[in-house]
Amino acid sequence: MLTAYIRAAMRQARYEIIEDDGSFYGSIPPIPGVWANTKTLESCREQLESVLEGWLLVSIADHSPIPEIEGIRLDIRQVA
Repeated sequence: MLTAYIRAAMRQARYEIIEDDGSFYGSIPPIPGVWANTKTLESCREQLESVLEGWLLVSIADHSPIPEIEGIRLDIRQVA
């Protein structure tokens, strides 16, 4: 389920070239604060996925809401 969520989120990613330095900026609009900025598109994708994974781990640990993406929901339940 987690892998499916990450793949779906990465399909939502948007990239643009920063004119000042020619670097690539990537973000996942449904998940505010998840972004990357690197020199190549491929490294931007890789960094963005890594940032997403870290964001998910923190959100799960904090029991923070995780947005539904492409019908995939990650509901975190506390186990007694």
